[in-house]
Amino acid sequence: MRTKYKNMIEDFNSYGIELSDRQLEQFNMYYELLIKWNEVMNLTAITDFDDVCKLHFVDSISACQYFDFSSKDYSLVDIGTGAGFPGIPLKIVFPNLHITLLDSLNKRLNFLNEVIDTLGLNETGSIMTLHGRAEDYSQPKVGSLRETFDIAVSRAVANMSTLSEYCLPYVRVGGVFIAYKSEKASEELENAKGAIHLLGGKLSSSNEFLLAGTDVSRTICIVNKKENTSKKYPRKAGTPSKQPL
Repeated sequence: MRTKYKNMIEDFNSYGIELSDRQLEQFNMYYELLIKWNEVMNLTAITDFDDVCKLHFVDSISACQYFDFSSKDYSLVDIGTGAGFPGIPLKIVFPNLHITLLDSLNKRLNFLNEVIDTLGLNETGSIMTLHGRAEDYSQPKVGSLRETFDIAVSRAVANMSTLSEYCLPYVRVGGVFIAYKSEKASEELENAKGAIHLLGGKLSSSNEFLLAGTDVSRTICIVNKKENTSKKYPRKAGTPSKQPL
C-alpha cells in the first residue's frame, strides 16, 4: 500500500502530515468507490490514479498549510461537496472534525453515504450528508443551520462574491470560511471585498502556492466571520449566482 501511495505520502509529508496505514486504506477504498460510481454517474473527469491522488486528495488537504484543522473538534460544512472534495479527505486526515456534506444532487449523496459507511468515517466524530442547495439551510428561520458551524469550506466553481453568499451565512461569529480557488485570485478577491463585508466577513489571508509536486497554481482564501450576517442574505435560490453582490 505504501509503495502504491509513495508520491501522495511524500506530498502529504510536505504539508507536515504523516498518514497511518488505516488512512491509506481509507484513501484506497475512496478511490476505488469513486471510479466504480463514476462509471454510472458523472463524479469526476479525473480518473487516473496518480491524478486523483494529486488533484483531489492532496488538493483537498492543502488548506492545512494555512489553518490548523487538528487544534479543536471543529464543526465544518462543505458547501457543494460534489464527489466529497474537500470534506471526505479532510475527515480522513482529521478525524476530529464533525462534518456536514451539502450537495444539491441526491445521487451524489448516495455515493457519499456509501463512502462514509465503507470507510468507517463515523467511528470518530461525526459526518453526515445533506440534500439541498446552498441557500436552503442558512435562511433565518427555526431549525436552520444558520451561523452554526465553526468552518465552511467550498471547492465549488463560483466567483468569490457568490461563494461568500453561499458560505458565510453558515459560519458562526468567530468562525472561518475557507475558499479553495484553482487559480490566482487577486482580482476576484478585490471584486468580492464589498460582498464579504456585507455578509459579516473580513478577508484574513489569500495564499497563492503551487500544489505539492506540480506547477499547478492554487489559492486558499481565509475569511474570518466578524459579525452576524444580515437576515437579507442569502437571497433566494439561484439569485447569488445570477446577480453576485
